[in-house]
Amino acid sequence: MHNPLTYTIHARTMMQERMIQEEWITMTVNNPDFTESKGEEERHYLKRIPDAGEKILRVILNPSVTPHRIITVFFDRRIQP
Repeated sequence: MHNPLTYTIHARTMMQERMIQEEWITMTVNNPDFTESKGEEERHYLKRIPDAGEKILRVILNPSVTPHRIITVFFDRRIQP
């Protein structure tokens, strides 16, 4: 996916609080290790981020709007690196 991305206010806040770089989000959406679909309005992209100590970044995106909207982002502690 190489469409432009937009971010909810919540997503921007979480990026700042969790020190998640926009570059990591773009990398995760464009080249995920795996994805999960949660209906038409929610897709989860997951990727191991070496620069973050091998943590798994989960990016939740709404693909049903244009441009695609990032809903939230977090390091998924349920998945072990």
